[in-house]
Amino acid sequence: MKMAVCSQGTDIDSQVDSRFGRCPYFVIVDPETGRSEAVPNPGVSASGGAGVQSAQLLSGRGVDAIAVGNVGPNAVATLAAAGIKVYTGLGATVKETIDRYHAGRLVLCSNPTVTPHHGLRV
Repeated sequence: MKMAVCSQGTDIDSQVDSRFGRCPYFVIVDPETGRSEAVPNPGVSASGGAGVQSAQLLSGRGVDAIAVGNVGPNAVATLAAAGIKVYTGLGATVKETIDRYHAGRLVLCSNPTVTPHHGLRV
């Protein structure tokens, strides 16, 4: 299994980012082995479609689940079509979020948590 966590940095000690489509990085973690890799998010500077672009990136990387703070309707639909489960309930860091996953403290989410283009707002 591979789980991606929206992150502001490139390792498991990085702070999480509450945005999905416009987070700077995805840290992809295998919760069983603890192995991780950081992937820059090309959606961070997209003028539109950032969530869909990010979902397609994760699907191409074989991600099974994503831990997010917020996710919009187009991204939710794309993630669902790719069979990627969406969880909310981020910790402060990527590692803390993975620990929450192991403890059963992340919440499975099937609906958008924000409106379209939410990540563009400051």
